[in-house]
Amino acid sequence: MTLRETFETLRGRDELAFMPYQTAGFPTLDASLKNLALLAEHGADLLELGIPFSDPIADGPTIQYSSQIALENGVRLKDVLTALRQLELPCPLVMMSYLNPLMAYGQERLFADLEAAHVCGLIVPDLALEEADEWLAAAHRHGVSIVFLVAPTSTDERIARTAELTDGFLYAVSLTGTTGARTALPAGLPKFLSRIRAVTDKPIVVGFGISTPGHVRALRGHADGVVVASRIIDAIRREEAWTGLVESLKAATE
Repeated sequence: MTLRETFETLRGRDELAFMPYQTAGFPTLDASLKNLALLAEHGADLLELGIPFSDPIADGPTIQYSSQIALENGVRLKDVLTALRQLELPCPLVMMSYLNPLMAYGQERLFADLEAAHVCGLIVPDLALEEADEWLAAAHRHGVSIVFLVAPTSTDERIARTAELTDGFLYAVSLTGTTGARTALPAGLPKFLSRIRAVTDKPIVVGFGISTPGHVRALRGHADGVVVASRIIDAIRREEAWTGLVESLKAATE
């Protein structure tokens, strides 16, 4: 199922899309891929897989920690793409990576290998709209969607331009700051999401700080999907019964 088909199906059922996150290589590469399959089994509608990077500027302590462990394990982009070719998942997979590893890998090679690895979307937090034309063209040739992000500090003009270029969905960063589990959603989040909805009918997926079923329920009617990252990584790190957490988060989307 494609990204578009997934959002259309969930909209028809009046459900938010649930997109949990894993860091490739944490706690090991094999374990992270097995955890993707478990996430899909226990309720994920979409999956986000982060590529470890030494300077993850948008990520808080939890994702930084998981990325550092993955790098110490020797996990690199090539290893992840090779391993993904052998993995069959029942829902769309979106990769997140900072720009430097992608540039080092090579643009055309990257998108050919993403296609071969069954990756349907790519989030690049530090890819500027003004420098994206060649990336968008290469992605289109291989059937990969490039997903752009907007933040509460984005102007209305910037939100409109970003929404025009993004493919698959628009990633709405819920707060000004880095990733990490939070106790409450920002008070201004509904207003921010209304600003986005005023300029696009593309799916809006909210990430950063979403940690509880209550957070997810609060976003019904304001967004089309949610990303939960640090809370799940923390649960795996602490050896919690995290599949139950995943089920409760998905249940809150319905």
